[in-house]
Amino acid sequence: MRIVALIAVAVAVLLHVYIFTMESLTWTSARTRATFGLSQAQAEQTRELAYNQGFYNLFLAIVAAVGAVIWLVGDQGIAVALILAGAGSMVAAGLVLLLSSPSKAKAALIQLTPPLLGVVATVLAVA
Repeated sequence: MRIVALIAVAVAVLLHVYIFTMESLTWTSARTRATFGLSQAQAEQTRELAYNQGFYNLFLAIVAAVGAVIWLVGDQGIAVALILAGAGSMVAAGLVLLLSSPSKAKAALIQLTPPLLGVVATVLAVA
């Protein structure tokens, strides 16, 4: 179950790094605007907000990634705490998106499913 947890966490980390890239680095590009359904004007108006939000996604990815690496090479307790904090926060953020913007349910489920699998598998691995 540990391997399943680490794979799910790795997928969640990569996904959230990709989200960071879109929100903080390519927000006003045509491709990112199409992904988020934004006009050029909307992207320009929300650029600072997206930039900041992207870093939240990056920081969650870093926490979960550090936890996964530590679990591979070191202390299980610290690793599990970091994985549950990082991936658990990813799940919570996805739930907030789902509940606050039901029209974005697909994006919310994409955002929360890999970390949810990682959280569940992590808990099962250490139970």
